[in-house]
Amino acid sequence: MLCGPPHRSNNWCTSTSDTLGPVADLQKRGSYTPRRAREQRAYRLAVTGGVAGAVGVVSLVLAIAGVIGAGLPIIALIVAALCAFGFTRMVGAR
Repeated sequence: MLCGPPHRSNNWCTSTSDTLGPVADLQKRGSYTPRRAREQRAYRLAVTGGVAGAVGVVSLVLAIAGVIGAGLPIIALIVAALCAFGFTRMVGAR
């Protein structure tokens, strides 16, 4: 039994199960992602998108010059576009 300070009457006492009952019914947040994880994901998307964009542009120039094929620049630019889309969704207004 948990009781109040000694100056109060014993009518104020409650059992532990009465006190902790509502705490045991707490539910996890549905789709909650901690702020730190969201920041890390946004950072990774920005870095990956930047690198993919740079690789895409450089390889596109090389593909136009005939040094390499057109497959790498297309894939790199698609990856950069997907990362940019993901980043804007991540940092956009809620």
